[in-house]
Amino acid sequence: MNIKFSLILVFCCWLIPKLSFTQISYGKITYERKTNLYKKFKNNGDVKEWLKEEDKNKIDVFELFFNDSLSAFKPQESDLVERMSWATTKNMVYQNHVTGKRFTEKKIWGETFLMVDTIRTFKWKITDSKRTVCGYQCRKAIWEANDSTRIYAWFCTELVPSIGPESFVGLPGTILGLATEDGGIIYFAKTIEVVKPELQVLLPKKSKQKIYKTGELKEQIAKQYGKEKWGKIMLYNNFEIW
Repeated sequence: MNIKFSLILVFCCWLIPKLSFTQISYGKITYERKTNLYKKFKNNGDVKEWLKEEDKNKIDVFELFFNDSLSAFKPQESDLVERMSWATTKNMVYQNHVTGKRFTEKKIWGETFLMVDTIRTFKWKITDSKRTVCGYQCRKAIWEANDSTRIYAWFCTELVPSIGPESFVGLPGTILGLATEDGGIIYFAKTIEVVKPELQVLLPKKSKQKIYKTGELKEQIAKQYGKEKWGKIMLYNNFEIW
């Protein structure tokens, strides 16, 4: 009897950790992005003169659909009339993690551009700092984009795919939180649904519009507007970070 009880106890001790740690490889994550417009437009003169205090923080909502090989990041559809829609951009990013290809639909000055490239690589530094996001324990990682810009990410290993908001990838799990060091742009997951997305949701729609390589489009815009101060800022925001 004692031997049987001991075997049952050992089995339960082995099984409980297995049940408590679920590996999730597909689903839908809804993110809220908060943009501090005072910080975004700090180089555009005295921004406080033309932007009211109550309008300085703009909220946008995005959805990230994924399975074990594909991911699609896109703004949440809404019939509501958006205030200050011009103040932030809403990219769509489709990634094939098997082929290593990335397809981006990017809006610049109200015009939509289509770009194709490889999935980006980041040199992340993983720290021991932890926090809970949507009930999942996450670890903090840091990417030094350049000497003056750092990006913080909080990733969860329970969600297996190496994905995140926009085109941010490369961590051993899914990014549930993302922020610039100054807090100017902050993404955090608000809901996580373990549902299998339809294939058409994960793939970009076919289009007859010209598709650029990222470097090609960047070079084209740089030739036209790269000498202007605002043009340099636009290039930096659209091609160096996001």
